[in-house]
Amino acid sequence: LKLAAHALFKKLKDKELELLVQVVESQGAWESGCIWAPRGDTRGAKQGLPPQVLLCRVFRWPDLRQSHELKHLCYCTGDWGGCGDLAALCCNPHHFSRLAVPGECWWQHQRSLCPPMFSSLLPGNSSGLQGPLGGGGGGRGRLYSPLSGTSLSWRTITDGCWCKLAYWEHRTRVGRLYAVYEASVSVFCELPWGSGFCLAQLPAAHRSYAVQRARGKIGRGLLLSREPSGIWAYNRSEHPIFVSSPTLGPPGVCRLTVLKVLPGYSAKVFDYEWAGVKGDWWLPGEGPCDPHSIRISFAKGWGPCYSRQFITSCPCWLEVLLNQLQ
Repeated sequence: LKLAAHALFKKLKDKELELLVQVVESQGAWESGCIWAPRGDTRGAKQGLPPQVLLCRVFRWPDLRQSHELKHLCYCTGDWGGCGDLAALCCNPHHFSRLAVPGECWWQHQRSLCPPMFSSLLPGNSSGLQGPLGGGGGGRGRLYSPLSGTSLSWRTITDGCWCKLAYWEHRTRVGRLYAVYEASVSVFCELPWGSGFCLAQLPAAHRSYAVQRARGKIGRGLLLSREPSGIWAYNRSEHPIFVSSPTLGPPGVCRLTVLKVLPGYSAKVFDYEWAGVKGDWWLPGEGPCDPHSIRISFAKGWGPCYSRQFITSCPCWLEVLLNQLQ
């Protein structure tokens, strides 16, 4: 790829080359601008690789083959000629992620306790449990918070945000809900990794050694974005994240699915169209689940392939409660 890369560098302006150096040296630690390159074949490239595929292959993923394996990140304006010139496109290697697909990121079907997350205290629940594992019968379609006792159903939130985030350590929620109003939000552990939901700013608790170790692996965390097709999660950390939502599983399967998303990969973790068709989500013998929520565990997976059967056994995890989608 050496000849192809040098041929592309000659086509870039000085300011674009300077930006490319900064991006590569920082390994995409900061949100940078687009690097504009002319569309078309790269001279000297036997494979005829597009500019974005060429630079992603040189600086990030040597095994990358085709452009359809890539996804523009939400803050990139270079998709479809965002610079106003259809003859140019963005080739910033850190404006792309690889697409997580079932064959690469280990789909795992697992049975999970229901109701998950904020839906633990349902009308008619006599167990008295005040955590994510609270069970109960009766009451369908209205979900209650185990923390405040107020309804947090996606159908009843009217304060303008498209989702609220909650950070959990095992069965204990840490800090308050974080409302998201922008189209995307970064979730990370320590400053300075930009703006967003900084977990280090939450009140310190009596953390076990396992929690401390897991928090040390969050790093740059993840980027959640609301896009026309659904909710996407981009893994910005150096360790895998594990995601579960009712729309991740294949049609007709009444069991929750956990998706392993490797570093540098993106996955559509919630599908608007499917959620509209699916309606209420019931697991046989386990009760109702909120069909508009997402759970994300940092570094540690759960399910039948792990010693942790349920997400509440994971040291650090995030809950995304979606507002009503327009």
